[in-house]
Amino acid sequence: MSVKVNELTKKYGEQNAVDAVTFEAHKGEVLGFLGPNGAGKTTTMKIITCFIPQTAGTATVCGYDTDEEPMKVRECIGYLPEHNPLYKDMYVREYLAFVAGLHKLENKKKRISEMIEMTGLGREQKKLIGALSKGYRQRVGLAQAMLHDPEVLILDEPTSGLDPNQLVDIRSLIKEIGKSKTVIFSTHIMQEVQAICDRVLIINQGKLVANDSIDSLRQRVSGETVVTVQFLEKIGIAQLQNIPDTLRIEALPGNQWQIISHKKHDIRPKIFKFAVQNGLTLIEMRQDTYSVEDVFRRVTSKE
Repeated sequence: MSVKVNELTKKYGEQNAVDAVTFEAHKGEVLGFLGPNGAGKTTTMKIITCFIPQTAGTATVCGYDTDEEPMKVRECIGYLPEHNPLYKDMYVREYLAFVAGLHKLENKKKRISEMIEMTGLGREQKKLIGALSKGYRQRVGLAQAMLHDPEVLILDEPTSGLDPNQLVDIRSLIKEIGKSKTVIFSTHIMQEVQAICDRVLIINQGKLVANDSIDSLRQRVSGETVVTVQFLEKIGIAQLQNIPDTLRIEALPGNQWQIISHKKHDIRPKIFKFAVQNGLTLIEMRQDTYSVEDVFRRVTSKE
């Protein structure tokens, strides 16, 4: 595995910023790291990247302990912090050459050109970083994080400040990188999580409260299944209550109905059978699920 965190704890005085957090991240996986502001996401990322020490617990990256071999860990990691630290008085290509020198890369020019093309910096490469928009500065930060071809990418709010077109490009890039590397990234954009992530970690008040796929989390927080149906014919609620395993029924505009059942029952076959037996024309039937926003609110609102 690429990243392993065990009982990781960080205290500031009496406050636990990170409280006994345990998780693993594997190669070929994009891991979304979610939580309210102040939950401990950035602190956890800073510990994994050796920026700050933990109070207790362990963190290893590619088999190297962050306490015992921090330089080895840094060689394996590409890091884009929440507040992107760039030398604004340097040109884009000049800055990337400087970073490549720090990593002692061979064939620097070729690698820099690859990163400029990959992150869409071609038209901006001869500009001063200070003259770039926030979105393009974010791209420069991504380029420097990936420049030395690390095994693990830690990205803290990587799409902050990007316009809608840039968002699509960077999301696609992160997803593509995640096929061959380990990517951990934090975000507050729930659509981004759904579009990119293989698995989600949710941290709240320093504690890890969820670690699963989005679909599994939806099932976990919901005790019910909602099926929305529409019939061609007019029908009353009394008839629909004859469908087996129905908990309740709610009317919607346009002759649509929501049929709610316990999550252990898939009532769609029973709805179809009901329509056939009663000579009804079923125009639409879909099973609705909790959105990522619903999951996030439900998980982080629990004490």
